Amino acid sequence: MINIFLTGVPANIMALAGLIFAFVVTCLLLAKCNDRLPKDHGREFAVNGALSAGKPRGAGFIFVLVFIASVLLFCDFNTEILIYLLLLAAAMMTGFLDDCAKTSWGELKKGLLDLVIAVMVAITFLNFNSSVVEFAIFGGSITIPPVIFGILTVILVWVSINVTNCSDGVDGLSGTLSIITLMSLYMIDILGDKDPVFSHTILLFIICILAYLWFNATPSKLMMGDAGSRAMGFFISIAALKTGSPFIYIPVAIVLILDGGLGLIKVSLLRFLKIRILVHTRTPLHDHVRKVMGWSNTQTVFRFAIIQIMISAAVVYLVM
Repeated sequence: MINIFLTGVPANIMALAGLIFAFVVTCLLLAKCNDRLPKDHGREFAVNGALSAGKPRGAGFIFVLVFIASVLLFCDFNTEILIYLLLLAAAMMTGFLDDCAKTSWGELKKGLLDLVIAVMVAITFLNFNSSVVEFAIFGGSITIPPVIFGILTVILVWVSINVTNCSDGVDGLSGTLSIITLMSLYMIDILGDKDPVFSHTILLFIICILAYLWFNATPSKLMMGDAGSRAMGFFISIAALKTGSPFIYIPVAIVLILDGGLGLIKVSLLRFLKIRILVHTRTPLHDHVRKVMGWSNTQTVFRFAIIQIMISAAVVYLVM
């Protein structure tokens, strides 16, 4: 599927124009339209959760739509990417509608919606790609039966959406970690000579998050809400799949996984199996380091980011 806007324009010029468009338009819309976003009610059990009450939330609705528009206008997209954009919009809208609701949709409803989206991703990916899994760090590859590959894909997408969502509790944290993870996957794509069209969409998404962080840095003026965090988690999972080495998601997103994922495991084990773990550890971990260890919000963002950068740098070096 060829973008008619690309006709006669050098690819590098169009790519640069797309990045500029994504940043400028996201900044302008967030500045001009933030008062139309739903207001946060505060987080009852989060550390300093009451401080967020009254701030505009759901900014993900804006930067995700700008990203989609940027891809459609400035990328030579194909049918596969178009389907992912539709599913990205669906993931964003499930979060945004929850952001707008006076009472939360609840974990079960959102979890089931995530499952439907994850299944659609698995079907789409297998329709356009093989079930060969490469091991970017160690070398070699294996072919996984499509059914098993599909199940693993569903798990990857569902986990990525939810751990990224759970890590969104400190100004700038989830967005910063997502940028580091996506930049790592972009570099792995370049080193592996993967699809340059999709690789460019990664840069566009990073630019849109950067524009959002302009307003979300401590003290934040607005928040991405579930609309942003769930969309970021979704896109990270697609970016990991498109590297051809989906298991690379674990090291390049390990801080997101530990920060948001330990809480999911802790609550699930207690609720369904009556098993208690991490009794003396608050989850998400960003609450633990702030409440128990006394880290400031800025220290939390920088230190979590430093840890992920170090791990990601090691991964990229090993892939070279």
